[in-house]
Amino acid sequence: MKGKNRSLKNKTIDISVDEGREYLERCVKPCGLMSLSDITDRTINGDTFDVLSLLPDSFVDLLLVDPPYNLTKKFGDTSFNKMSLEQYEEYTEKWVRAVRHILKDTASIYVCADWESSLVIEKVISKYFNIRNRITWQREKGRGTKNNWKNSMEDIWYATVSDRFTFNADDVKMRRRVLAPYKEAGMAKDWEEGADGRFRNTFSSNFWNDISIPYWSMTENTAHPTQKPEKLYAKLILASSDKGDFVFDPFAGSGSSLVAAKKLGRCYSGIEINEQYCVWSEKRLEEAIYNNSIQGYADGVFWERNTLAEQKKALGKKLKNKL
Repeated sequence: MKGKNRSLKNKTIDISVDEGREYLERCVKPCGLMSLSDITDRTINGDTFDVLSLLPDSFVDLLLVDPPYNLTKKFGDTSFNKMSLEQYEEYTEKWVRAVRHILKDTASIYVCADWESSLVIEKVISKYFNIRNRITWQREKGRGTKNNWKNSMEDIWYATVSDRFTFNADDVKMRRRVLAPYKEAGMAKDWEEGADGRFRNTFSSNFWNDISIPYWSMTENTAHPTQKPEKLYAKLILASSDKGDFVFDPFAGSGSSLVAAKKLGRCYSGIEINEQYCVWSEKRLEEAIYNNSIQGYADGVFWERNTLAEQKKALGKKLKNKL
């Protein structure tokens, strides 16, 4: 086990492949055409471009894609090297074409990007799907630079296969503090007051400033260099799928999308080429059996950052009312 001398509060999942061999053995190793039963609620260990052609047609309700950004980045024993924009466009077109056949006509698609890869991704997916919006989310972290603006924002492109799609706006409301409450005839207007203070549940916009990047004291944290938060995926899953729908991720990494789908009652599958990341993904999926909580999502709403105490109070009150 790595980091034996680290703080007991450090919950980072970083077990090696040898230590997590039992988790790797749970993954699907493609050896031919696969049925839906072969891959449902499983992690597929293989190369995305090889595996996609082996999958059934038209089974995915929601596609979540976090492709390598056009940056030189090391992922375990492999690296992704920065390309020209033309080459990255060809790369993007390749995975888009490969994934198209697994989508239902009613499917929704979300594709993550940084500011530079976003230019290419929008261009490519607009050729195949109906773009509906661009979400921009604040990473909260980011390295400073002396000759450019600090890069702390990312995009998520939202598209659908057709004009028939799922969108559950009421399932992704934000709970925001009310600092200047408005009253009409002496009564609260569009806000409530409780033990936790004054708040308003509002429809989510396409700018998210409530996302926390996983860090060492969070149980979802892994040693993956570009891990996305479960909270981010939870918003997408709740908005654009229903319970029992099939969520798929062709670049699954350490499994955040799969774990969020499992916790929210969806069927799931994803492809990951790196054995180490598959181990971490399966470890997290096992832990989700016993703990289906998602940081920042409680009482059926998404909360702002730094409101953990309020979230605990809301959950405690909800549990007390059930007794």
